[in-house]
Amino acid sequence: MTKKAENKTESKQSETKSEKKVGITVKKDENFSEWFTQVVGPEGAELADVRYGVQGFVVHMPWSMKLLRRLYEYLEEEIENDGHEPLLFPTVIKKENLEREKEHAGFAPDVFWVTAAGDKKLEEEVALRPTGETQIYPMYSLWLRGNSQLPYKRYQSRITVFRNEKTTRPFLRGREFMFFETHNMYATHEEVMEQIESDRQIMKRVYWDKLRLPHLFLIRPQWDKFLGANNTYVSDTLMPDGRRNQMSSTHDLGQNFAKAYDIKFTDKDGEIKYAHQSCFGPGIWRIMAALIGIHGDDNGLILPFEIAPYQIVIVPVLFSNESENKQILEKCVELEKELKQKYRVYFDNSNNTPGWKYNQWEMKGVPIRIELGPKDLKEDKIVLVRRTGHKIKTTLAELDQTVKQEAMALDDDIKSRAEKYFAHNTKNAETLAEIKSTIKSFRGFVKAPFCSINKEGESCADIIKAETEGAYVCGIPWLKEEQEQPQKGAVCAVCKKPAKHIVYIAKSW
Repeated sequence: MTKKAENKTESKQSETKSEKKVGITVKKDENFSEWFTQVVGPEGAELADVRYGVQGFVVHMPWSMKLLRRLYEYLEEEIENDGHEPLLFPTVIKKENLEREKEHAGFAPDVFWVTAAGDKKLEEEVALRPTGETQIYPMYSLWLRGNSQLPYKRYQSRITVFRNEKTTRPFLRGREFMFFETHNMYATHEEVMEQIESDRQIMKRVYWDKLRLPHLFLIRPQWDKFLGANNTYVSDTLMPDGRRNQMSSTHDLGQNFAKAYDIKFTDKDGEIKYAHQSCFGPGIWRIMAALIGIHGDDNGLILPFEIAPYQIVIVPVLFSNESENKQILEKCVELEKELKQKYRVYFDNSNNTPGWKYNQWEMKGVPIRIELGPKDLKEDKIVLVRRTGHKIKTTLAELDQTVKQEAMALDDDIKSRAEKYFAHNTKNAETLAEIKSTIKSFRGFVKAPFCSINKEGESCADIIKAETEGAYVCGIPWLKEEQEQPQKGAVCAVCKKPAKHIVYIAKSW
């Protein structure tokens, strides 16, 4: 190594974590919208790039694809364990099929149409899929014959759908976004309700147990349900700007689509009946948005240990001693080989400074960073830094056990922070004036007495939405034990009629 190169190496490698950061220039609590944009973008955690040139269509970058792929894997495993089998349908839908269900789903005004192939107009224009009902159910009418086929549970995964959204934001609203959907048929409505409970449990295991994302499982009001459903059940969480993020929806479709698409079966008594149906849509994009927004901090993403693309990153701290540097790099290679037997590991041997590497991998949310420098080498120690802020030294012999302890501690940190965050994001209001003032000054859910979540309550919900510049009546918890009952004599915050429910209210993405 020449003297000039040696001085250059020493200058670069002697920089520390205190060097000026690039990427995030705002604090999450002060300007969440800009924070989110910076974390998502190519100068942040490199999740998505909006510079594709067509509004609402984004480029998914490698780090986000690895995360999204793992989300799909979690859900596919759960869904298949629940008895579902995979299908894959074309991206396009016949106009006739889409129009047939217009009265139920109402997607026709927002679809993209394919009208030509090359310079020739198509004989029949087709729509890019906005959701799966209109393409799947015509085939179900051909496939379903007898009671012995039921329950019939299928799912479609790793696809995109297309909707002409007016406002777009990566992982929150897009004109093309990632999708996952189940579509099931049953002999009875009781089986539909059992499936909804199964879907709720799946969401708990994925959203909370794996991802540490707190949420409420709510019944949507009748005026805010999926148009083709008898009832809609959702997993709602809160983003740090106080807006609800609907991470999943399960629909009790009754026999609405079965009648529209002639989905019948012959029961055990020889009678021909319409099938009962449910569909379930975990929002892959919305889960991603919640991971970013709820767990992240002013340094970028914070990822639970299991989902992180790299669970451990190894960063050598090199100076000008060539012999010493060689030993450090050899030790890093040894560590990488040892850890890769159990974990997803990346040895960052790039020419960037240690401080730059620290900032980069913190931005991407890597759970554990290993630092190895001259002092550590002499002490025969390894430094582990937890993404949530804890540093510990260990030996090679104790490394695996220490990694396990730090991984558990990190997930506990994330869980504790999420619980605290969610617990402090709900306030009570008794009157419309209190709802208005609370929504204006508070970022979160507001609970208030309300007349009805059936159609008769819609006018009160409209008043709340108008008076608060967009807040929605989100619904009530599905589980009876989680439903809060109005106090004796309580009246609706809007119309002053007797209150039947305590509803959750929030602005929405």
